[in-house]
Amino acid sequence: MPKHVDNIQQNLKLDDKTKKRLLKELSPEKLKWILQKMFLTRYFEENAELLYTKGLVHGTMHLSIGMEASPVGSIAAINDDDLIIHHHRGHGHTIAKGADITLMMAEFLGKEPGYCRGRGGSMHIADSSTGNLGATGIVGAMLSTGAGIGLALQMKRSKNVLLCFFGDGASNEGEFHEALNMASIWKIPVVFICDNNQYGMSMSVERSMNIPYIAQRACAYGIPGNTVDGNDVLSVYNAVTQAVEHARNGEGPTVVENLTYRWRGHSKSDRNLYRTPEEIAEWQKFDPIIRFSQVLIDAKIFTAEEIKAIDDQALADIQKAAEVAITMPEPSPENMEAEVYSL
Repeated sequence: MPKHVDNIQQNLKLDDKTKKRLLKELSPEKLKWILQKMFLTRYFEENAELLYTKGLVHGTMHLSIGMEASPVGSIAAINDDDLIIHHHRGHGHTIAKGADITLMMAEFLGKEPGYCRGRGGSMHIADSSTGNLGATGIVGAMLSTGAGIGLALQMKRSKNVLLCFFGDGASNEGEFHEALNMASIWKIPVVFICDNNQYGMSMSVERSMNIPYIAQRACAYGIPGNTVDGNDVLSVYNAVTQAVEHARNGEGPTVVENLTYRWRGHSKSDRNLYRTPEEIAEWQKFDPIIRFSQVLIDAKIFTAEEIKAIDDQALADIQKAAEVAITMPEPSPENMEAEVYSL
């Protein structure tokens, strides 16, 4: 059995009292929003994979199938005018922050009407109008950039906060330690969220660090660190809500580690030689969408039929977005130098 699976079921399990409190505090509309965004993320990723296999996508892509609770649960905890910065596995973060899925699909396909005019592609979708400051393909770069964005918010005396998402591999980069150190001593309003999917490319967390949890590193900088079940969207929401309140009150950053798992390889060129089918199947038992759906049914908030309707609508919306995006125009040669900068 893979490391952390037992911890997810035992040590990191959200207690029933907290779960009941959250289900009472969150409105049915908010709970529906969370479930809908998770479905949209799953279907966006699956359609992206299909489009890639048809040869309609240039370059590579990094899918987050199985990880939907981490971005959605985190972003559910902030206000619309708060900010995020994320990483190259960031489709779910972009969807949760309110992006237009048709323009997202257009960018993914390299079309001119896409968010970055087809120049960014899968790894660099940004939408400043919704507070999504984009992703970077450089491992760890979002950490130092995030500290800088948080510092700008602080200098402007803004009450907004920034969610800075990074992967487990980035926690072994120097920028992780530099960013946490600066953010901690200056009490910068940033929540550092680790989407820990167990592997930095093919390197497992177990082999790359000598501590059980990445969030334990927070104590070296005198800031809170919290590891939660990243496949339980309510656990994620609860932890990030507390961290956001901490930052918004001027108390500085927190590290939240969402333990999750990517069902697909690191990228489309990954042959998955470093893990077994049995390991993947074991983690798939913790499908965050199925788990949350069952929680809502058990709590009698939604019926199975109502959840299926949300599911069906999300699938139809993504399929429609893909159909429309495919017909959009390619970038023209006349515009190829537009918005390209050099020193």
